[in-house]
Amino acid sequence: MTKETRITESEDAMDVDQLLEEYDLDTSKLRKPTGNIGKIIALIAILFSVFQFLTAGFGTLLSIKQRSLHVIFAFVLGFLLFPATSKSSKTKPSILDFILSGLTVVVFGYLFVFVEQIANKGGNANTLDMILGIGAILITLEVTRRAVGPELPIVAIIFLAYAKLGPYMPGILGHRGYTFERIVSHMYLTLEGIMGIPLGVSATFVFMFILFGAFLDKTGVGKFFIDLAFAMTGHTKSGPAMTAVVASGLMGSISGSSVANTVTTGAFTIPLMKKTGYEPHFAGAVEATASTGGQIMPPVMGAAAFIMAEFTGISYLNIVICAAIPALLYYFAVGVMVHLEASKLGLEGIPKEQLPKMGKILRAEGYLLIPLATIIILLVMQYTPTRAAFAAILISGFIAIAASLIKKDKSFGIKEIFAAFESGGKGAVGVACACACAGMVVGVVTLTGLGLRMAELIVTLAAGRLLPTLFLTMIASIILGMGLPTTAKYIVLATMAVPALIQLEVNLMAAHLFILYFGVVADITPPVALAAYAGAGIAGANSMKTGFQALKLASAAFIVPYILAINPDLILVKEIVGTTVEFLPIYSAIPMIITALIGILCLAGALEGYLVTFSKWYERVILGVAAILLLDPSLLTDAFGLVALVGVYALQKVRVRNQQPA
Repeated sequence: MTKETRITESEDAMDVDQLLEEYDLDTSKLRKPTGNIGKIIALIAILFSVFQFLTAGFGTLLSIKQRSLHVIFAFVLGFLLFPATSKSSKTKPSILDFILSGLTVVVFGYLFVFVEQIANKGGNANTLDMILGIGAILITLEVTRRAVGPELPIVAIIFLAYAKLGPYMPGILGHRGYTFERIVSHMYLTLEGIMGIPLGVSATFVFMFILFGAFLDKTGVGKFFIDLAFAMTGHTKSGPAMTAVVASGLMGSISGSSVANTVTTGAFTIPLMKKTGYEPHFAGAVEATASTGGQIMPPVMGAAAFIMAEFTGISYLNIVICAAIPALLYYFAVGVMVHLEASKLGLEGIPKEQLPKMGKILRAEGYLLIPLATIIILLVMQYTPTRAAFAAILISGFIAIAASLIKKDKSFGIKEIFAAFESGGKGAVGVACACACAGMVVGVVTLTGLGLRMAELIVTLAAGRLLPTLFLTMIASIILGMGLPTTAKYIVLATMAVPALIQLEVNLMAAHLFILYFGVVADITPPVALAAYAGAGIAGANSMKTGFQALKLASAAFIVPYILAINPDLILVKEIVGTTVEFLPIYSAIPMIITALIGILCLAGALEGYLVTFSKWYERVILGVAAILLLDPSLLTDAFGLVALVGVYALQKVRVRNQQPA
């Protein structure tokens, strides 16, 4: 019997923690405190997770109290874990860091303690409120700069300036302007600034799913997904590359981070792809593209799904249902591109007898799927996402401990539970900071009405036509997404770009998914393609070359959001009345799915220059034109696309047959 090949035992497997430190911005800047300081920071992170876990299970506090405590924990950890500059100590916080942590407790503790008095003021700030409000804004900007990067604080500062300088703005952007006192009180004392909806979502839903991901990580679910994907796809022509697509889709559905997903699965799949015959830059691009799609794959969707639920008023479960088909089509598109590349290179899969057996893997570690099944079942039973995550974490811990006792390998115990709580607390810092800072952007938009003005500007530039408006929105989404994390870029785009699409009668859910889709693609769009650069680092390839290859692999999926924006049948939405979604039966989406599949195949064939064999230049042109026409899913364009695809396929089949020796 030939020995099984286990992808997770590859001698080329790399140190995941080391790779994360190098390529993941949230991890690369982290201090590594030691001694008593390290223990104190770990304790704060654990207490952060315990507070969130208990309030999720036994009831959250009053909104302002829940959010202010969430901010205190997150910002204190942010100042202690993230150095002010690259020259700051990487092992211990400075005096300034402790001072800023103390100021954080004072500034936001004031909101927690004096919540009733603040409510009675009705937004009218006194001198103390103004001093603390200015401090809150400056603290939020600084901790976000450290934890997330300078881009989002710069955007927030521009928006704050816009609120003040409205009378001096040109044309449609002009407004009456607001006093300094009004701006500060709006950002600090209300639930429409720092303490707004984005932070509220971070303080409830998002944190619990981050903690859930930390527990799954400690139980070894990543290794399980990779083994499972390898058993399913290793025998195909595209073999290890298709394994990367499937494993990254599974891992990304709970990870919510393009870079972390790229590094976690890529440490094993990229070396194997290179061994199979793929060029290093292509191997890195495959992993980055597949990992990025995790942010649009239910259930986590890069935490944006929770914020989307708050912005739209539509339940989280309904958003997951709407997002499912587009996410699957994204992975189908990436899989097609990968398969065509393997065909061009003449690669072969790994013999089935050398692959791990799926049944054996499921029998040994299938219990790891129970927490994921728990979340899905509870959501279907109308439990809130917070309660569903709470239950799944409990079940995940119990199952892991039971499995450890049965196997007698001590792989999961009290130490791992505390480690998961610590990891969850630290992992939530970047999201909390981004949400707090983005809350100021949203606050300015609601204060000035900028969202409607930007919508009018976009529609005017597009001359009131839908496709140009979608194109402009796509470009804005990609550009803005290059410098911001998923949650922040979605928040900004939802307030700025969605109203333009709504004006042209695009379905509400389709509009939100459209901007999320292209905001996520920014992670593999040069010049700021963080996921692609992580893949390039693992593969030992040129970063820019990997980035452009990743964008090429994802481009076959670009047709999907256009189709869903034009025809919401693809997301199964018949009508949205208020916050209630009326769904279509699944079979009604079949025509749109077929349109999308034809479009994906046409665009993939045009870009790769290959279907059955290498394409002639005119065949690529025909396929490219068909793909563009399929953006408008009408019967005529669908028929043309199908004829083009079948025609080119038949031509190449005949050509291959004629080239074969008798």
